[in-house]
Amino acid sequence: MRIGLFGGSFNPAHAGHRLATLTAMKRLRLDRVWWLVTPGNPLKDNAKLPPVGERVAAAQAVARHPRIVATGFEDALGARFTHDTIAHLARRATGVAFVWIMGADSLETFHMWERWRAIAATVPIAVVDRPGATLSAIRARAAARMAGRRVPEAAAAELAGSPPPAWTFLHGPRSPLSSTALRGARHDS
Repeated sequence: MRIGLFGGSFNPAHAGHRLATLTAMKRLRLDRVWWLVTPGNPLKDNAKLPPVGERVAAAQAVARHPRIVATGFEDALGARFTHDTIAHLARRATGVAFVWIMGADSLETFHMWERWRAIAATVPIAVVDRPGATLSAIRARAAARMAGRRVPEAAAAELAGSPPPAWTFLHGPRSPLSSTALRGARHDS
């Protein structure tokens, strides 16, 4: 079983999340993708974040795919950081090949994530291109540190079976949607 893990606040979930997921699912030959709806991003202000259950329900409605599952299990687990979630899954699901999926904009700040090197050492990472983030992501601090472990995009289907640290950058259809912009538009109307 090959499962992609796509974490985020999904505040709100949108078609761009779905497009990135479908791109990763196809290019990495994943059996499933779990949208890990986080209880809160430690690098952001979470004061106005809707409850996890509301965001999970909304995310599942946006996903509209039998192989995409939105889950709030991080909240139930009490996991505050991505590395805690990944470590838990690596211990519990030993027969599963997990791949962490992130947008290119997240790669820009990946070096600021709690124990980012431990994440990279535990699961392969797929970075999905985002408008405006292509070049800055490739030049990001974490990308430079992991440069020698980059899997060519043409071999992306092999990523799930690659020993970490391993990562690839996926190009494809991109959506200009962002949760930040959607929240801003909601407040402006």
